[in-house]
Amino acid sequence: MTFASARTESDAGIIERSWFDADAFALIFDRHAATVHRFLARRVGGELADDLTGQTMLVAFDKRRRFDVSQHSALPWLYGIATNLISRHRRTEARQYRALARTGHRAPEENHDDVVSARVSAAAQPLGQALARLSAPERDVLLLVAWEHLSYDEVALALDIPIGTVRSRLHRARTKMRTALSLEDNDE
Repeated sequence: MTFASARTESDAGIIERSWFDADAFALIFDRHAATVHRFLARRVGGELADDLTGQTMLVAFDKRRRFDVSQHSALPWLYGIATNLISRHRRTEARQYRALARTGHRAPEENHDDVVSARVSAAAQPLGQALARLSAPERDVLLLVAWEHLSYDEVALALDIPIGTVRSRLHRARTKMRTALSLEDNDE
């Protein structure tokens, strides 16, 4: 395959080719890793985004035979994997905090000060506070639409939910955000 034809080949074609030539999957990484990293960094901060981007690509590689080759772009699928990894990270973090509450001992964390600082900074801002008040599923849908400009169909594909669920979650999220941000404006 020539460089020019690899550039124009659809993601589906590359993934399908990677079933027999694992090295072909590197093109998916080259095309989408930076975009997935940007999305993750906005959600969880830079250092964790580095790890989760790598994990996203590893999961995608391991599960590449499950990719729906009728889809032209792999990006919604990758966003879905990344969102699932964020959810797993949240659950792990919650378990760590419950263990801390029971025992009073904290498990060692990598660069804990940076993580805490980033979270405090985000929560101090009105938008961060409003986003924090959303349920995780509402936040996932809202951010995929607002930040990544995914269509409702692409969000449904990414999160493996019906399109009606995408619409209802997005409507609830937008309503809650408008309410929270208008209350913040009235407080000033």
